[in-house]
Amino acid sequence: MQAIESVLFPIVSKINEYLSNYILVFLLIGVGLWYSIKTRFVQVRCFGEGMRKVFGNLKLKGDRHDSGMSSFQALATAIAAQVGTGNIVGASGAILTGGPGAIFWMWVIAFFGMATIYAEATLAQKTRIVDPNGTVRGGPVYYITTAFKGGFGKFLAGFFAVAIVLALGFMGCMVQSNSIGSTMNTAFGIPTWVSGVILVIICAIIFLGGVQRLASVTEKIVPIMAAIFLLGGLAVLVARITYIPATFAMIFKYAFQPQAIIGGGFGYAIKTAISQGAKRGLFSNEAGMGSTPHAHAQANVARAHDQGVVAMIGVFIDTFVVLTLNALVIICTLYTADGPLANGYFGDVTAALGKTNLAQTAFGSVFGASLGAKFVAVCLLFFAFSTILSWNLFGKINANYLFGRRNSKLCSVIYTMIALVFIFLGTVSGSDFVWELTDMFNNLIVLPNVIALFALTGMVLASLNEVKKDRLEA
Repeated sequence: MQAIESVLFPIVSKINEYLSNYILVFLLIGVGLWYSIKTRFVQVRCFGEGMRKVFGNLKLKGDRHDSGMSSFQALATAIAAQVGTGNIVGASGAILTGGPGAIFWMWVIAFFGMATIYAEATLAQKTRIVDPNGTVRGGPVYYITTAFKGGFGKFLAGFFAVAIVLALGFMGCMVQSNSIGSTMNTAFGIPTWVSGVILVIICAIIFLGGVQRLASVTEKIVPIMAAIFLLGGLAVLVARITYIPATFAMIFKYAFQPQAIIGGGFGYAIKTAISQGAKRGLFSNEAGMGSTPHAHAQANVARAHDQGVVAMIGVFIDTFVVLTLNALVIICTLYTADGPLANGYFGDVTAALGKTNLAQTAFGSVFGASLGAKFVAVCLLFFAFSTILSWNLFGKINANYLFGRRNSKLCSVIYTMIALVFIFLGTVSGSDFVWELTDMFNNLIVLPNVIALFALTGMVLASLNEVKKDRLEA
């Protein structure tokens, strides 16, 4: 097995390098720009509408639905997928590699990504299927086959479904559970296998309870985990409030002068800052990846547009709130005048700091090393656990698309059993190769999704124009 990994690892790594650094960055930025222009910047015009729909009638116990979810439950499930370990570890890696300015480019990417996810959620609503028994089937495979009829559409949809089952349903949940097992062991001394057993039991209860039970859990856990992280982050910012102006100044300065903090020539530095911001931003908010449309398809709303504007708020919360807060904590504690990274990521600090412990070090500088590590561990537990729940649902929807047309219940049970095995294995073992494979399949699912998004521009614009027409008539 190790011999196979040693051969395949560099191949998979090279594929990921080309996909993430070149093809996907341009594709995802391109589709974001495309929909921003075509919708006349729906992320600006309809931002207030989205906020009102999300927070206007917020409650942690939504009504039970005969099928699907409420709009907020769908958003909570989507945010559960978006807000994961990448918001802490991914942002840390982007800052270390691309400097504080990488955060600026994350903001830019998220801004355009809000238009992309509006399109994804709208199409998921427009093409979803509600079975006679109330089961809602929706997601990219359904709007891909709407965009492309015949064999080509079936091929793209099948390719997407296989990739997302492997990427999110199995290997993705494995790497998330690995984060839970390792952080619980480091922070609290809990054996990884104990964490694995407990996690499998809890997940099994939720998975086998179906969409309604998952929706009930996510609508509660997402606001709670966000509140815990926000309170901790704000406490650090208050303690370091004198450094906040300098922190924002560094973000904007090093977005355009990154060579001053990460070294190298201007061309190399600016490329690194932008690419890190773009890559980490795109795969944090997941706009254009084709994952969150599965959740938004489940929402019971009057118009597709309504869930589209709600979906935009998910990207806003993920990047402009959670990820930004983590970045501000890191920069104001570690990069300002008295911080260990004030002169950049050079020399002895590279041996002590990395993306896996950067957030712990930042929070620990105010809370104390022990409490800082435990706080981040608890946050990672919530983030990774909620991501497992959502990713499992997304994978299950596609497994049923591939194999469950005659007996969806049997397919769901078999899929769940396999997923639980991967979750347990993730807590007790870790492999860089598994991480690389997960990244590769994550990268691959973007391709058919973005192709369909471009092809169905007319359907998205028609939905937006219907709303405009209704408002004019009213």
